[in-house]
Amino acid sequence: MITLLKSGEVYAPDYLGQKDILTAGGKIAAIEDNIELPNSFNDHIEVYDAAGKIIIPGLIDGHVHITGGGGEGSFKTRTPELMLSDCVKGGITTVVGVIGTDGSTRTMTNLIAKAKGLTEEGITCYCLSGNYHVPVKTVTGSVETDIILIHEVIGTGEIAIADHRSSQPALQELARLSSESRIGGLLAGKGGAVVVHVGDSRQRLTLLEKLVEKTDIPISQFIPTHINRNRELLKAGIEYGKRGGYIDLTTSSVHGEDNELSSSKCLKKLLDSGVDISRISFTSDGQGSLPKFNSYGELTGMEVGRVTSLFQEVRNAFLKEGVTMEDAVRTATSNPAEMLKLTEKGRIEAGKDADFALLDRTDYSVSGVIALGKWMMKEKEIIKKGTFE
Repeated sequence: MITLLKSGEVYAPDYLGQKDILTAGGKIAAIEDNIELPNSFNDHIEVYDAAGKIIIPGLIDGHVHITGGGGEGSFKTRTPELMLSDCVKGGITTVVGVIGTDGSTRTMTNLIAKAKGLTEEGITCYCLSGNYHVPVKTVTGSVETDIILIHEVIGTGEIAIADHRSSQPALQELARLSSESRIGGLLAGKGGAVVVHVGDSRQRLTLLEKLVEKTDIPISQFIPTHINRNRELLKAGIEYGKRGGYIDLTTSSVHGEDNELSSSKCLKKLLDSGVDISRISFTSDGQGSLPKFNSYGELTGMEVGRVTSLFQEVRNAFLKEGVTMEDAVRTATSNPAEMLKLTEKGRIEAGKDADFALLDRTDYSVSGVIALGKWMMKEKEIIKKGTFE
């Protein structure tokens, strides 16, 4: 399929102005002020008038419970699997699947199978090896070998720290796991990132800070997530980010988008505090459970994360919080692509994958989605749904 998008306003995420974009074979073939093709190509090319549309890279959601999550309130609280249309509605073209608390009934083989299924349905899906607990449960016996031999596996996680649901890993255990992940990534040409779930404990980021201080593993190997969980963790995250660490903000929140801990508001605080935009990402925690616990660790309520919250918080950042559109878009495109070493994703430039979200210029809603050069949503109509939707 060859598609020519004409006269869209492009944020790549850097602002490029009005451009034509030519896609072929699932890749971006050219970006120019004006692209004219010979008439002989008319029968083989779709020309789409993108005037009045903003074109941004397809969003990357680096933290989604694609096989469902939850279970902290017994079996009836297990959340459902991710559906393709949920990603399409939210302008998401790349997803990274994770397992959370439950590494017993949620298995790596199931996670990889679901990743393959979503990829067959039209988006790009990867996953991480392991879950909350150390030692992790893998497919091959080690995260290093999982990363090297299994195409979909690009890193490790989500490993839980500072949380009553974690396995309370010692520094040396986490260091060894992180080393395996890093080496697997180096040998396979992947990122090998270690995604770290950070809970409500007063330990906050202390374990990660000690690990970076006492070992040779670089701070860029880690992506601590849920940093907007509470005010004190956010403060710790600001200092961690200033030291060059990555910070991931969760857009699905039990606090609600108007709360001071919403991702969009926290992004503004991070930037105002001097954290470089390149160190910050948004992820949704989609299909994950959002449990509420009291001071005794007892479950008091639960909600479900939504992947559609990712774009909502990107949009809120530039419409409500005064963050530039370029910086807001970076948090869910080029930044996660760099953190996870997804070299074909996250930017609109020749040679990259043809993944786009088209926004209506009047209200900045998602009106179109193209994944690997194929339309998934067009004029706000979903034209590609999951197999059983």
